[in-house]
Amino acid sequence: MLDTTIPMPPPRHGLLDRFAATAERALPLSLLLLVQRLGVAAVFFQSGRTKVDGWFTLSDGTFELFRNDYALPLIPAVPAAYAATTAEHVFPILLVLGLFSRFSALALLGMTTVIEVFVYPDAWPTHLGWAGLMLPIIALGGGRFSLDRLLGIR
Repeated sequence: MLDTTIPMPPPRHGLLDRFAATAERALPLSLLLLVQRLGVAAVFFQSGRTKVDGWFTLSDGTFELFRNDYALPLIPAVPAAYAATTAEHVFPILLVLGLFSRFSALALLGMTTVIEVFVYPDAWPTHLGWAGLMLPIIALGGGRFSLDRLLGIR
């Protein structure tokens, strides 16, 4: 017996399809990467600013935090305080500029991993959100609106 059924096209959802097409046009990948870079940069730069007095003098409270609350098993408190505070200033600035975007996001993802494992293990939902912003930058770079693109840095 022959099959006389006519194959049906997949269901179309007019409004949803139009919305999807509009969203794809309005939110190109380069815009999404720019927003991700700015979002990650804001989180880390603001954190870095809480650790300094004036332009870049680490506060007494910062050293106290790294001695007690943020105590890492392999890095002494004073070098850890300087390294983390410097990273929280330099890598966000690079991300805003879109310069060495992949490396900057990877460095901050590494910092996030250290924070998750050694400092705030119960803050995994926050850290997962940060990782969700950084992983596309690591994979795709800074996008069209970046110095990486202008300078031809892959």
